[in-house]
Amino acid sequence: MSDIPANRLGLAIDALAATDRPATRARKSVWFTAPRQVEVREELLAEPAAGQLLVETMASAVSAGTEMLLYRGEAPAEMAADVTIGALSGTLAFPLKYGYACVGRVIVVGEGLPAGWEGRRVFAFNPHESLLLASPDELIAIPDDVSTEDALFLASMETAVSLVHDARPLLGERMLVFGQGVVGLLTTGLLAAHGLSRLVTLDAFERRREASRAMGAHVALDPQAPDCVRAIAEALGGEADLALDISGSPAALTQAMHAMTHGGRVVIGSWFGSKPVPLDLGREFHRRRLSLVSSQVSTLGPALGAAWSKARRLAVGMDWLGRLHPARLITHRFALDQAPEAYALLDRNADSALQVVLTANTRAATQ
Repeated sequence: MSDIPANRLGLAIDALAATDRPATRARKSVWFTAPRQVEVREELLAEPAAGQLLVETMASAVSAGTEMLLYRGEAPAEMAADVTIGALSGTLAFPLKYGYACVGRVIVVGEGLPAGWEGRRVFAFNPHESLLLASPDELIAIPDDVSTEDALFLASMETAVSLVHDARPLLGERMLVFGQGVVGLLTTGLLAAHGLSRLVTLDAFERRREASRAMGAHVALDPQAPDCVRAIAEALGGEADLALDISGSPAALTQAMHAMTHGGRVVIGSWFGSKPVPLDLGREFHRRRLSLVSSQVSTLGPALGAAWSKARRLAVGMDWLGRLHPARLITHRFALDQAPEAYALLDRNADSALQVVLTANTRAATQ
């Protein structure tokens, strides 16, 4: 591996120094190094140990929510990256690897594991890397009837399942969903099957509003339109019983509270990072007895958490991938080497970029 620059071996050499396994392979990894700075680094990787699998990544999905907060330097540096995912140990301080939606194929099976793993397509909650090592319990086998590109959405679908569970929509309710990025669109697809009397979504970008209507929203509105308050009331046919915010925009929470009926619930699925979130609690909040409900993907609320394990939510999510076919939401594909271009595109062109995917190809075509 003498052709790999010494200054790019990074933490991989330190990790290998503690093992007796030879570094026989090179991989490429995406690193966030500073606000709006991304590098693709080469690292050395050992062969799989006993009980491990070596996976060659076919593609990975970029999160336009969490990853863009990291890219812009808006994530709290002292916060743990993810306490539930082994591949995301450490904090959100630069430099770091991040990402949690990889699909690949097992190419080497470590000692002690059945040979049947070789060649299987798997999903991994893992940063953007060309190769990864994992134990079987860290991987999710992809069914034959789920396409590779649909499987890229499993993490986002699990989030959507958790959001719907935390929201607990009732038959016949009038509901608002703020934010129609990928997670918002998948959530809309799930909610469309819940028997709501009205499902109204809001997003500032027309492309997303079009996709929202295709996912089953009755009406998709622009939250920045001058007559939006009136338009929401007309689209709902009254006041909202339930609202879900996945927009990442602090202004959406106040807008949601203004649209609620007495006793309405506002579920907050956005992660705002270090952005301040002012709330108007002086009018509708108290008089209408509104509830603000926290939601996030790692866990469910106490009433549901015991019955709905992560494995169960993922199984439901995998099933819905086969129903909604979210690969149609992919707007851009970049090779892993083009990762800096991919993040710059998302940063500058959120109106045209919906789901961005990093592929294993030497050079990927973008749409």
